Amino acid sequence: MNKRNATQNSPERQTRMFLERSRLPMLALAIAAGLLASCGTKDKLATGALPDDYRTRHPIVIAEAERTIDIPVASGDTRLSQGTRDVVRGFAAEYRNASTGVIQIVLPRGSANSHAAQVVRRDIRRQLAAVGIPAKRVIETGYEAGATGDAAPIRLSYVAIAAQTAPCGEWPEDLTLNTLQNRNYYNFGCATQSNLAAQISNPTDLIGPRQMSPIDAEQRGEVINSWRGTDTDNGGTTIIFN
Repeated sequence: MNKRNATQNSPERQTRMFLERSRLPMLALAIAAGLLASCGTKDKLATGALPDDYRTRHPIVIAEAERTIDIPVASGDTRLSQGTRDVVRGFAAEYRNASTGVIQIVLPRGSANSHAAQVVRRDIRRQLAAVGIPAKRVIETGYEAGATGDAAPIRLSYVAIAAQTAPCGEWPEDLTLNTLQNRNYYNFGCATQSNLAAQISNPTDLIGPRQMSPIDAEQRGEVINSWRGTDTDNGGTTIIFN
């Protein structure tokens, strides 16, 4: 009896029991750390692998696009009004900056204002020539318009390179599937990309930087004089910042 108690209370047994008891919390901490590490790695790899970026689904590309404007014409008009004249000049200025092709004047046929449109198109040609568009770049075509209804407009159009995206409003996937997978729906971000592309005035800026403009020699001289400063009566120098 005493021998058994002595064996149970021996220092070796007590040390072994202490190590076993202290090993359990350490083992639990190791398992928890492993689970957290595996979850973090898995989430990181899965997030990087999913094609869930709206910029990838709706990229901004440089492509050919038609730009048009409709000029209203009343049945009794013989020339452009001051407002429509300014609109035509503004459209012509955009054409000169964006395109080197032809600009079309599309006239209505068969409508109540078709005769007035034939008269007004001469004024349109004069406005285009006034901003520097040669006559050989202006062509005239027509389209069939109904005899009844609103007055058919004269359409001006040209083709130019523009920044744009694919049309929005497409829903090729079920929204419930995207919700269960915690992903954006397909049309998400399309309007943002489309509006951003519309704000790009020069699409070639997406290709590369422009050439630097020449240095303004006059402004450079003023800056150098300002940094050199002016002498004062006491022998010091006063730096003047403009």
